[in-house]
Amino acid sequence: MSAVYARRRTRPALATAAVALATATTLFGGTPAHAAPPAPVSAATARTYLGELTVKAEGSADGYSRDKFPHWSTQSGACNTREVVLKRDGTGVEQDASCAATSGTWKSPYDGGSWTAASDVDIDHVVPLSEAWKSGANSWTTAQREGFANDLTRPQLIAVTDNVNQAKGDKDPAKWLPPTTSYHCYYARMWVDVKHHYKLSLNTEEKSALSSILNGC
Repeated sequence: MSAVYARRRTRPALATAAVALATATTLFGGTPAHAAPPAPVSAATARTYLGELTVKAEGSADGYSRDKFPHWSTQSGACNTREVVLKRDGTGVEQDASCAATSGTWKSPYDGGSWTAASDVDIDHVVPLSEAWKSGANSWTTAQREGFANDLTRPQLIAVTDNVNQAKGDKDPAKWLPPTTSYHCYYARMWVDVKHHYKLSLNTEEKSALSSILNGC
């Protein structure tokens, strides 16, 4: 995420139009599009991708607003992206007629926390929205930013403990890593996979941190 998330105890408003995300649609009442978050590229591929990313100083946050990355967008029926991820990442998730999760269990890979209330779970943008803005998304169209903020086809969205997500804020891997150290390699692979796909830049400190993690995978 790129700004601190409030704990989501009520269902967020739906965007007025759905984002066209190929293969991302989830059919509720049936099988979700993914049984788990999409796996990132391998460590070896991530190291290659890291070498292909543009390295430059982080851009300005001037003009940034979360509103410029519309989310959570409608995915199917009454279900928006947040609810799709809650269903996908949880176990035994039940939803009401408005698609809000009423029960289930969620285990956060960032810290190992286990939760039975959806209000204790945030959907993290692995590459935060503010980070994306300062890495090149400031030049995108609103539709492109909406696609990024609701991307279910890459390892960009994951259900995690809310206060851990809030501690992350918009920090890159040089400034923040998940408390569970055994997850660092996987997290670095996710980060690089997303940045490479969207052709986002990274700064020197960020690249150094990622290189160190990936070389130890």
